[in-house]
Order: sequence, then structure tokens, then C-alpha cells
Amino acid sequence: MATWGYDRFMRAVGIKMLKNRLSEFVRLAAGGETVLVLDRERVVAELGPPSPGRAPKIQDELLAEGVRQGYLTPPRGKRIGPPRRFPQMKLAELLADLDESRSDRDLP
Repeated sequence: MATWGYDRFMRAVGIKMLKNRLSEFVRLAAGGETVLVLDRERVVAELGPPSPGRAPKIQDELLAEGVRQGYLTPPRGKRIGPPRRFPQMKLAELLADLDESRSDRDLP
């Protein structure tokens, strides 16, 4: 079934047909077309392309939504790779500490 929208041609599909051919309708939506979902000849949902501000990957979108809602703070600058690690103690101190902790063991 097809119907005319207010600004362009839109497809309308019943729930049963949508279920059976979901991949096809998702591809249409990804291509920019809006698909109306009908339940007993009544429009109950729209399947369409993502909004222009939407991130292409779900992880990015979840982070962006967290920033929009205020429970995440975006990073201040761009960083590439993991953060720099600073040694907790010098190697000589670490080896001395290790020898001291093993001094009570009986070695052959």
C-alpha cells in the first residue's frame, strides 16, 4: 500500500508485512524514505532516516545522549591513544622492595 505525504511520496505498510520484509523497509529508510507503519489502517509509527544530528554509531550516539542530558561531560581536548602513565617508583626501588619482600623465603 502507498500513500501521499504532505511533501513527498511515502510508503505505508501493515505490521505483518513489515515484520516479514523488515530488512527491505529498513534499507528504504536508510536511503532517506519514510515508511508509515499501519495497524488496522491507522498510522501507529514512522520508520525513517536518522535525524541530521544523529551519530552514525550507537556507542557515539549513547555518549552524545549522555552529554545532552547532562550526566556526562565531554572531553576538553582531543587525545590520541591511552593516557600517559607515570611510574610509581624507580626500577631500582621496585627491585629492592621485591628482594626485601622475598627475603623470608627459603631458597635452595
